[in-house]
Amino acid sequence: MKLWGGRFGKDTDALVDDFNSSIRFDARMYRQDILGSIAHSAMLGRCGVISQADANLIGKTLKQILQDIDDGKIEFKVDAEDIHMNIETILIERIGDVGKRLHTGRSRNDQVALDIRMYLRDETDSISDMLQDTMRTVLDLADQHSGAIMPGYTHLQKAQPVTFGHHMMAYFEMLKRDLERLFDCRKRMNVMPLGAGALAGTTYPLDRESVARELGFDSVTHNSMDSVSDRDFIIELISCLSILMMHLSRFCEELILWSSNEFSFVEMDDSYSTGSSIMPQKKNPDVAELIRGKTGRVYGSLMTILTVMKSLPLAYNKDMQEDKEAVFDSVDTVKLCLPVFTNMIRTVTVREDNMLAGAKGGFTNATDVADYLVKKGVPFRESHAIVGKMVAMAIERNQALDDFTMEDFHACSPLIEPDIYEAISMQACVDGRKLTGGTAPACVRREIEAGYKYLKQVK
Repeated sequence: MKLWGGRFGKDTDALVDDFNSSIRFDARMYRQDILGSIAHSAMLGRCGVISQADANLIGKTLKQILQDIDDGKIEFKVDAEDIHMNIETILIERIGDVGKRLHTGRSRNDQVALDIRMYLRDETDSISDMLQDTMRTVLDLADQHSGAIMPGYTHLQKAQPVTFGHHMMAYFEMLKRDLERLFDCRKRMNVMPLGAGALAGTTYPLDRESVARELGFDSVTHNSMDSVSDRDFIIELISCLSILMMHLSRFCEELILWSSNEFSFVEMDDSYSTGSSIMPQKKNPDVAELIRGKTGRVYGSLMTILTVMKSLPLAYNKDMQEDKEAVFDSVDTVKLCLPVFTNMIRTVTVREDNMLAGAKGGFTNATDVADYLVKKGVPFRESHAIVGKMVAMAIERNQALDDFTMEDFHACSPLIEPDIYEAISMQACVDGRKLTGGTAPACVRREIEAGYKYLKQVK
């Protein structure tokens, strides 16, 4: 008979057992479930709800069960439904009626809420550590090529020259926000729901605060109904992971473009590329493409849990069992992608000469010509029109603005002097943008140093 089966006159159908069971995916929370139960039983003993001897025996046996699971000596059963009932069933098999006292003062509703918070807290810490390694690698890449000039784009059209270091630091800023979102999400995750019971609390004199301290929680929840029905922390975590994956995907998209023959800005390492089964010349950026593809998988998990939760009345509903596969898959996907992404960018070869050549085409210094005229007293809108005509002339002649003679420049504006050539050189274009946040190498160096300092202090 199931542990909850006293009210029932017949066993559940085998198909229902399989359909209802979550052990195939929630077994991964066995450690958190046991640690929570150890803390709960110890508190029951301290509060006199059960005898100290029973509490000690329960705690000792749970530790043995934990070790046996770690050693692969225990096989979980589908008909025990979930990890919580599996652990409790094993406990009762080993110590009999004493084991039946463990569930005093709690429900599976607050138990599962406890376990998933503890599990995701650990996984959030793990992902945060991985992300910091990724951020450090981005900083290293920016540091190695801080002054390399490349074309910057808007609308995927060449716009203005920037430095490769500056471009990399844009991704560092994205990942920094991702890290801080994870830290912030963890704060709301780290609130203990145990003691809420099924939905209304309990009549037993439990010491929730001592259990929270023992399990590393910052505080306890303050509404028993919300305690068991809240999955905001799961939605928030998957949302954070979705944004993180979006940033990885954008980076991968650029690497895919840059490694194409048309760009040739970077070359992917052989160990992070694949070939074609028919075309011997191919070197495909499959790792970057797969990360880009897996982003949609995490988005799907976010839509799953939002849809599951959107119409649920208070308090707990069985629908909420569907939260785990979605969040587990999201966590697994991110933990799979981050290390391979980090090593992929760590091994990439940057073609600085091709980047510089790319920056020199496409009139990326046109804005600097306009700024040159503004500094001569020409209103910006007028200078914009003048340079627009210059660009049209250069296109017709198949020239760059740098190729213009002084006679050509004077035909457009008599204010232009020979110093125009230095003013619109690629180096001058990037060096001049030295405000905080600009692409000037000196600014980029300061931001890189600040990034390294941030990572040292973030712990």
